[in-house]
Amino acid sequence: MKEEQKEELNGTQQDVEQPILQTEQDETSEEKTDKMSEDIVEEPTIEEQLEAANKEIVSLKDQLLRKIAEFDNYRKRTIKEKTDLILNGGEKTITTILPVLDDMERALKNMQNAEDISAVIEGIELIYKKFIDILGKQGVSVIDTKEADFDVDLHEAIAQIPAPTSELKGKIMDCTQTGYKLNEKVIRHAQVVVGL
Repeated sequence: MKEEQKEELNGTQQDVEQPILQTEQDETSEEKTDKMSEDIVEEPTIEEQLEAANKEIVSLKDQLLRKIAEFDNYRKRTIKEKTDLILNGGEKTITTILPVLDDMERALKNMQNAEDISAVIEGIELIYKKFIDILGKQGVSVIDTKEADFDVDLHEAIAQIPAPTSELKGKIMDCTQTGYKLNEKVIRHAQVVVGL
């Protein structure tokens, strides 16, 4: 009798387990179906995709046109600034040189009535020094040629003469025109006579 009860319990247990397993399987298949239906619902239609793409195209075209207009305005502004700089770039230099011009005018007037030539020479030397100082403040410097070695980057040889001593060979003997540098860039080579 005990064996029959055991078999009954086993059968009952299997009967209970089968519906539970069946219920779990039904629930997972329902979840899968729900997920699939959600995936289908979330996917936009072709018309919606086309409309979104067209909106993005219009937006990108607008951005592109704005960037092109901004760049064109920038280009025009920089061309104008560059033109103004070229036309008026020397204004500062010219305004600093004008006092030298005033001094020259005064010297010319005084030369007509001057009796002492040494005073006139002294006045001209003062104007010259003032002018050199102004140029120095603008970055202009004189290229040194006195007893210097000949340098093709700084000097232009216009003549060669025999050197009186062997130490003066290849050295500058005379300067016929002063050379200048602007901020270490040669703007005019010094014209010199070189010893052979």
